[in-house]
Amino acid sequence: MSSTLLARRAETEDLLKRVWQTDDAVAVHYSCESFYDRPEGKSPRVTSIALRFLHSGQTRSFSIHQVAERRGVSLNPDSLREHYDELEQQMLREFFQAARDQNPRWWVHWNMRDANYGFAALEHRFRVLSGEDAFVVPDDRKFDLARALYTLYGPRFAQHPRLQNLVDHNGISRQDFLTGLEEAQAFESGEFVKLHQSTLRKVDLIADIAQRVVEGRLRTQARLWDRIGPYPEAAIESVKNHWVVSLLGLLVLFAGILGYGWKIAGWFEGQAAAAPAPPAAVTTASQR
Repeated sequence: MSSTLLARRAETEDLLKRVWQTDDAVAVHYSCESFYDRPEGKSPRVTSIALRFLHSGQTRSFSIHQVAERRGVSLNPDSLREHYDELEQQMLREFFQAARDQNPRWWVHWNMRDANYGFAALEHRFRVLSGEDAFVVPDDRKFDLARALYTLYGPRFAQHPRLQNLVDHNGISRQDFLTGLEEAQAFESGEFVKLHQSTLRKVDLIADIAQRVVEGRLRTQARLWDRIGPYPEAAIESVKNHWVVSLLGLLVLFAGILGYGWKIAGWFEGQAAAAPAPPAAVTTASQR
């Protein structure tokens, strides 16, 4: 079990580094209507989607208010709601067309992993609105950053809601960031631009967190025991990799080198002391 845990951590860390170094990797996030308290069972409406290309830092976004503006539809919330189905359908069509055209090698996301909230939810909404099949992102191209952090740092790497608390713990600005509750309220009040700004901010944060992990700069709320668990091999590996242990190892090595140097110097001094004295000078009569 412990060796499996260590292997998973090493594999996850290596994979994230490869994802980060890939030229065509993107971070993706989207906002939608609240998916809680839906007794009728209808899927939540999507309001905006954002892509951030990790290599270039450029961001591309899709939102209902952008589609409405291009179509000459009033941005008044009541008007947007009146045309919501056609606006959402066009937004999703543009997103899936971009996904098909760009076809990134990696899609880095935060918990977008089921039909409630995820790629499958976006595909479902497009089928519902258009009657057409959506472009399907292959599962082997999806990288769930939230799940990766769980593997690397343990279940308590951040308190719930994890993204928000992780951002705060690392001192990163949450400007334009909306919590889940705030997003639901923004949707109900028709503040779709505000939702779009939050989506853009969150996709930037996902990219920022990924970079901090790769560079070893991410601060988490996990304690050492959270990362070790009950597995002795994991404990040994964690201790070996701790910076304090590494520093102590260097100090011990340096002290050993100094000690060996002093030992060699002492040996030479001992050899010099043990060497026979040169013979005394003999004075001859002719020298007197």
